Amino acid sequence: MASHDGADATQQRQGIQSIEVGTRLLRALAASPRSMMLRDVARNAGMPAAKARRYLVSFMRMGLVEQDANTGRYDLGEFSLELGLASLARLDPVRLAGPVLDDLCEQIGATVALAMWGNHGATCVRWVEAGGAVTVTLRTGVVLPLTTSATGLAFSAFYRSPYLKKMLDAEVQATAEAAGKTPTEVMAALALQLEDIRRNGISRAAGSMTPGINGVSAPVFGHTGRMVAAVTALGLVGSFGVEPDSSIAQGTRAAAATLSRRLGYGSSDGAAGEQAAAPVGAAPS
Repeated sequence: MASHDGADATQQRQGIQSIEVGTRLLRALAASPRSMMLRDVARNAGMPAAKARRYLVSFMRMGLVEQDANTGRYDLGEFSLELGLASLARLDPVRLAGPVLDDLCEQIGATVALAMWGNHGATCVRWVEAGGAVTVTLRTGVVLPLTTSATGLAFSAFYRSPYLKKMLDAEVQATAEAAGKTPTEVMAALALQLEDIRRNGISRAAGSMTPGINGVSAPVFGHTGRMVAAVTALGLVGSFGVEPDSSIAQGTRAAAATLSRRLGYGSSDGAAGEQAAAPVGAAPS
């Protein structure tokens, strides 16, 4: 009886080879930016055209593939779109960020966090504390200022929301009053700072929010190309470098890029063009 169960388990692991072979055609269509002729689909899938056509006919009946009646070219069908959208809808940035944050914390030896946009602004939703004699903590649920924290600056540079614009204007007004400057002067300086953040893909705060604490933060983008979160690293001044080419900044950028890919960023044609936020002083769309 045991040997029979073992045979069934082996058969289950083996799967259905024809499905695995046919999936190569779907992958070829998905990797192409446009519809394809039969010969091209077959070549990219590594199989003869006659064999590829039989698979494509079955996929067309299932709605996974469609064929243009005028050109004869093949493309992904409506059911493929439904599957893709259903998969994207199940992507949870907080859940997917777990192993990414753990890896980053271990790599750089610093406290790391994930922040998302909430009802009150850029909000810490998850954090991992680095071990050591002296640690930096960040409470879950805390809302970070937009102009004096690395996390807030990342959202100011890349996130698109009319509500963010209102909050940013309020912070600029308060900063101007405290410094004896005009809001226009403060906004002009902030605009230059945000241009630098967009250029380097990383925001920095050197003791500006909490004395003695440095921070860097990088944006995370979803499948639509819009910013959905920020990965932030925090450490003590003197041992935590915030320069764009520092190992900490590079590690934080790489972690944000990894999470972006897991959320589907770069999988749609318009993703690359969405990440630049509206200029400071103009309401984002």
